[in-house]
Order: sequence, then structure tokens, then C-alpha cells
Amino acid sequence: MRFVTFIKDDVETVGVYENKQIIDIQQAASAMGLSHRFPNTLVDCIQDNSFVDRVEKVLTWVTNTKGKEVVYEWDDPNITVIAPIPRPRKNIFCIGKNYAAHAIEMGSEADIPKDPIVFSKAPTTVIGPDAKIYHHQTVTSELDYEGEIAIVIGKKGRGIGKEEAYDYIFGYTLLNDVTARDLQRKHKQYLLGKSLDTTCPMGPWITHTCQVEKGVHFHLETKVNGEVRQSASTEQFIFDIPTIIETISQGITLEPGDIIATGTPAGVGNGFSPPKFLQSGDVIEISVKELGVLRNQVE
Repeated sequence: MRFVTFIKDDVETVGVYENKQIIDIQQAASAMGLSHRFPNTLVDCIQDNSFVDRVEKVLTWVTNTKGKEVVYEWDDPNITVIAPIPRPRKNIFCIGKNYAAHAIEMGSEADIPKDPIVFSKAPTTVIGPDAKIYHHQTVTSELDYEGEIAIVIGKKGRGIGKEEAYDYIFGYTLLNDVTARDLQRKHKQYLLGKSLDTTCPMGPWITHTCQVEKGVHFHLETKVNGEVRQSASTEQFIFDIPTIIETISQGITLEPGDIIATGTPAGVGNGFSPPKFLQSGDVIEISVKELGVLRNQVE
């Protein structure tokens, strides 16, 4: 299942993406006469332990009845697909320099970390697919892209061991960790350089773990204006997903809906000579076969 959040008639609701269509599960539940309806936000849905099972029943009903009244085309002008979790309840956890080649392009072999580098992005950074990224020309002249795969946590836990880490994952999505490199250098820590408004495009959906084999290696590709800039497999991670979850959760409680960005591979704009920073009009496309395509343009 691939879960989306969309707006119709100014109301935010949750749907399932299938075959270039969105099934409105709330509307379908109503048509079925179910007494137990779905919450309007995906975070609230994730917190419901019976959510996925109930969605499966709704999808079966839609298939059997061919309930066209609850199905929208992906490009239907009457709906707007937004980030699957448009306003995270906490800062987004991010892992820095998790590919050796990226650590080297940002410095040297000495910059390859021995332990995970963890920082965060503010919730106000999040935008959805096809939304515009502000250039922030009055603040930065070195806006950069970072294509990443993000984990969405599915249940509450602290002190999670590597062997059980996958049990705490609800699904995966794509994320662009847009970064103001000059602010990153100026302020020494990452928060300001990583947290400008609109600098966390996310989506287009969350692919549930039932669609993904445990421990699968994703292949990520980032294009800018059609030019491939990043191409790498998560097999190249320095710190794998169980290590990331174990590290963060040792003293911090992870909760349903928490988002962890797993790091970006080599090929960021700052790594070129001369650097290729983002300009107004640039289109960034991040793709993973199992997770779709996240496309945004710099305003």
C-alpha cells in the first residue's frame, strides 16, 4: 500500500495510491457504512494499530464494487496531493555523511564518520510533491539539493535494538534535504542551514513495509533539469537502517509519524568544481523504483 495525503474542497484527507489513481479511504468507509471511520491525518492513522487491516478491507470493497465515486485520477485538478505528513509533530531526524563518497566530496577521507552524525530539520520546512522551493535569495546564495530516502516510524519505542528495528518502521518515502551551504558553514551547526522554509520536499507517498522486502537495498537517483547528479544504492550506507534506529532511540523515544532521513549520496551541487548550486527555475527529481518520484521546482 502507498499512502498519500491530499486536499479536496479545502479538507485534508488520506488516500491510497494505486495505478495512477487515489482511493479516498474516508469516503469509501462512509459508502460502506462503517461505524469506525479513519482519522483525517496520516499520523493519526499510523497510531491506530488496526489501520492497515481496515484499509485492506476498504480496498477489497472498492475493487469488488468498482466504487468510482471514491476514486480520483492522480492528476485530477480538483485535488492537491501534499506531503504525506505535511506537518510533522517533531523535528525531522537526519543522518549526515552516510555515504563515504559524499563525505569525501564534502571534505576528505578524514570526514568519513565513525559514528552516525545526527541533526534535524524544523517541521515548517516540509512541502509536498510539485510544490515550489523558495530560493531565499536574500538569505543564501548556495542553495543545494540532497536526495534521500526517509523512514517513517510506525510505533512507539525507546532503546530499540538492531534486531527489532524493522518492526518499528511503518514505511518509506522520498525526501529532499535542501541545504543552504553558506549558512551551514557560517553557523557551524546544521539547524539554520537545513531549516529554511520549504527546504524539505517529501513524498509523493509513503510506501508501507508490506510492499517492501525487509532489508531491501533501494537505488536512488537525483536529477536536476534532467541531468543525473546522484545515483547510488543504500547498500553503500556507512550506517544501515537498524544502526540508525538503534542509535537515535537509545535515549530518545521514537513515536508514530516520526521521520528519519537516512543521508544523501555523492553528487550534491557543492561537490562539483565549480559548485552547481540551485537557481530559480531548476527542477529537482528524486526517484526510487519502490517509492516513486519526488519532483519540485525552485521558485
